[in-house]
Amino acid sequence: MAQRLALRQLLSLTPRTLPRQGPLAPHVRAFGTSAACRSTFNVQDGNDFQDRVVNNPKPVVVDFHAQWCGPCKILGPRLEKMVAKQEGKVLMAKVDIDDHTDLAIEYEVSAVPTVLAMKNGDVVDKFVGIKDEDQLEAFLKKLIGA
Repeated sequence: MAQRLALRQLLSLTPRTLPRQGPLAPHVRAFGTSAACRSTFNVQDGNDFQDRVVNNPKPVVVDFHAQWCGPCKILGPRLEKMVAKQEGKVLMAKVDIDDHTDLAIEYEVSAVPTVLAMKNGDVVDKFVGIKDEDQLEAFLKKLIGA
């Protein structure tokens, strides 16, 4: 009974009346500007994909993934790290296939993770599944021509 009463009281509080915790309360969120943040982005919709991937003068690695995909959770961070090492020579677009089924169909994605290498709006290379860091580095170097 006491727990229910405490829960009701907590839920009835407005954000202004919630107790402050710590020196920075209410919660302050910081955003980083590291190379990984600048070189990797989530695709918002078809127009965003067209603008930031297809029309981009830089080479773009497109990671088609899904939240429920175990191998995607392994490959994604590994690929982001390798793209960040390229210091802006290549960008990475992340496309959730559940949110953007139309893009997955358009680019013939039949399994995840699927990674496309795009240059000047054209798919120039692709792989499906997990790769180790050496394979990812070779994939990226081939894309940027290094």
